[in-house]
Amino acid sequence: MDVKVSWHEGLRFVGKGPSGHAVLLDGAPEVGGEDSAPRPTELLLIALGGCTGMDVVAILQKMRTPPRRFWVEIHAERAPEHPKAVRKVHLKYVAEGVPEENLRRAAELSQERYCSVSHSLSAELTFEVLALP
Repeated sequence: MDVKVSWHEGLRFVGKGPSGHAVLLDGAPEVGGEDSAPRPTELLLIALGGCTGMDVVAILQKMRTPPRRFWVEIHAERAPEHPKAVRKVHLKYVAEGVPEENLRRAAELSQERYCSVSHSLSAELTFEVLALP
């Protein structure tokens, strides 16, 4: 896979991958950015949520228990010193209208087998599930 990230001005960059869709990145004002877009680490965590979320929804659909609503809440802890790497990530999978055992199994399959972003991170990953009626 090849992607290109191009500098525009200040700390604003635009990334584009094989899909052809562009993603804007920017820094915080205190480091010279204009706060016009997400930071790179935010996008990393968003990518993780999207990757595992897509897995879980697809698995739940195959189980014939598609959720009415679904989201992933992600909490990350970073090292205090540079490079301030993400050290720990906790994911909370929340679904409405899905049996808890199906949600748990779908999350396990995503984390253990399918999510390429999870498997690309060196951070400690943990998760929990919350099945709402």
